[in-house]
Amino acid sequence: MEFDIGWILLGLPLAFMLGWLASRFDLRQLRAENRRVPQAYFKGLNFLLNEQQDQAIDAFIEAVQSDPDTSELHFALGNLFRRRGEYDRAVRVHEHLLSRGDLSDKDRDRAQHALALDFLKAGLLDRAEAALQRLEGTAFESQARLALLAIHERSRDWPLATAIAHKMQQSQQGDFSTRQAHYLCEQAQTQIAEQDWDGATQRLQQALQTAAQAPRPRIELAKLQLRLGQAPEAVATLTAMGSETPHALPLAAALLAQAAQAAGQERQVLLFLCQHYENAPSLDVLDSIVALEPLAGSAPLQGRMWYAHHLKKEPSLVAAAKWIAGEALEHPQFQPQVQRALDHAAQPLTRYRCAACGFEARQHFWQCPGCQTWDSYPARRIEEL
Repeated sequence: MEFDIGWILLGLPLAFMLGWLASRFDLRQLRAENRRVPQAYFKGLNFLLNEQQDQAIDAFIEAVQSDPDTSELHFALGNLFRRRGEYDRAVRVHEHLLSRGDLSDKDRDRAQHALALDFLKAGLLDRAEAALQRLEGTAFESQARLALLAIHERSRDWPLATAIAHKMQQSQQGDFSTRQAHYLCEQAQTQIAEQDWDGATQRLQQALQTAAQAPRPRIELAKLQLRLGQAPEAVATLTAMGSETPHALPLAAALLAQAAQAAGQERQVLLFLCQHYENAPSLDVLDSIVALEPLAGSAPLQGRMWYAHHLKKEPSLVAAAKWIAGEALEHPQFQPQVQRALDHAAQPLTRYRCAACGFEARQHFWQCPGCQTWDSYPARRIEEL
């Protein structure tokens, strides 16, 4: 069979034309994909700004499918899943990021931190703790330590919380001495429940040395001293607290009055409370003065007249209700109804309110049960704020 070179000459231009068309098709497809990825990304951003999270997630998923190597899209998608409470999907996104070999060290630390937040929000504290520990020595170290501290507080693991707080104190992340004193007081409470009096006393003394300005160690120590029959020592502890931190004396006024009666020091303590009251009027201090006054007999006023004296200093429905309780009305048959109405109106004013979240409670808390913030409850009641 004779080979015809004409076919070759005819095929070369045809092959060139087909190659050119194929290249143009590939370029058009690539440009279309490049236009489609930013469009999906900006569409998702627009939905996000308009607080349309469902549509934003769909747009970001489309963008990720078009360009699976874009780490920023993965971070945006994972954060959206977490905000929506879809923690399992957020975990999968961030674990996929961590499995990539081309991820930079900075983005790897960022993905590790995001994964720890996923576990934390989901309540998987063990996995969150492990993920946070891997952030030691990274740019997220400070945030990781704060989260670890919250985990140990939540699980009431006070030794581990103390160790983290000590690290943060050494690295100058803040003053955690008062919080460490709280941890020691919590451990002392456990020892008291186990009747380990010596161990509890040592813990409270250590807490006092850790944060001399904190009122709680002295209050807890005075409670223990009074329980052990050491009333004079309890009086000395609480009067020292009143001198060091006078703003916290209302929290210990009732305990101080009880210790004064047990120690036979009513007159000295009454004088101390009266001096404090004149400098900073307080309802709790006032109640302790009224309780001690009949036993000491050396106060300038007597009985419920203290409440009338308080009304001259500042308006108080609580003080007014206590004063009227002993007053004879013109129509005595209405006394119970009037007193009940006054007590009902004054009751919400005797609560304590968290300065961080506004949670109200009848008793004072060192750590708010609502927002878990330490020392967020003022020593004064709502009416006095």
